[in-house]
Amino acid sequence: MTKGRKTTVEERVEIVKTCIANEKNYQETASRYEVSYQQVYQWVKKYEERGESGLLDRRGHTKPVEELTAEDELRLKIQRMERENERLRAENLFLKKLEEIERRHR
Repeated sequence: MTKGRKTTVEERVEIVKTCIANEKNYQETASRYEVSYQQVYQWVKKYEERGESGLLDRRGHTKPVEELTAEDELRLKIQRMERENERLRAENLFLKKLEEIERRHR
């Protein structure tokens, strides 16, 4: 199994087009371009569903507000509340520790 490597969008497009031209021979394409079989398979699938834009690396990007579903909005609200909760817990622990230190020095 070939370990995946970083690729550019242009490389992914070339890899996908080569794979499709070779009757979707994922294994041969993966070996030729030194990427994993699974990655070639996923790129071809995304390309067929969304075209070249499907091959963009979207990790770390969030959906625009207009595209959020009600479920997405609730999930984001819960995440924000959990982060705020964690911040408040840390702040409380800090203040308790500070009070303890002040009591020791009296």
